[in-house]
Amino acid sequence: MVPGRAATEADDVVRNNPASALRAPAEDITLALAERGVRSSLVRLPRSVHGADGHGWRGGFSHWLVDLALQKGVSAYIGDGTQRWPAVHRLDLARLLRLAIEKAPAGSRLHAVGDEGVSMRDIAEAIGKKLGVPMVAKVGEEVAAHFSFLGAIASLDQPAAAARTRELLGWQPRESSLLADIAANDITRRS
Repeated sequence: MVPGRAATEADDVVRNNPASALRAPAEDITLALAERGVRSSLVRLPRSVHGADGHGWRGGFSHWLVDLALQKGVSAYIGDGTQRWPAVHRLDLARLLRLAIEKAPAGSRLHAVGDEGVSMRDIAEAIGKKLGVPMVAKVGEEVAAHFSFLGAIASLDQPAAAARTRELLGWQPRESSLLADIAANDITRRS
């Protein structure tokens, strides 16, 4: 991860970053398998895999922001809210997973990214509007009080690109963006 630019498929997992360090062992094992002749590939998921199904709406980390807004009566973002979150619709992800199984070269790193970087402020605004709660900024000690231990991850700017994935597999996201999905669905209905 290079500050200020979107992560690419060529980037190694950042082992000292709380948002990605947990992925490191799985990535190491997967790439090692490819070196041993197993046609394995990585599909990195963004913070928000979103979309409605027969059981309601799901949104990854955005789902967690909805839950917080419902519990606390405000839709919050951190600081100025410019932290960017990548996102993908669950149906676009499903198509990418199928393509990865069918034709990704061994050792491929793939990014399941439809939205390269949606600002946390825009996500909080969409959630607040949908739920009818005010949008507020949290700073300093308020971050941990509101977001708990996930505040550290939520405060990071982590846009991600998928240009190589799209070129390599011919994958093109075609479903709704995260913000459009929040606006179009009952984000409180889940099973």
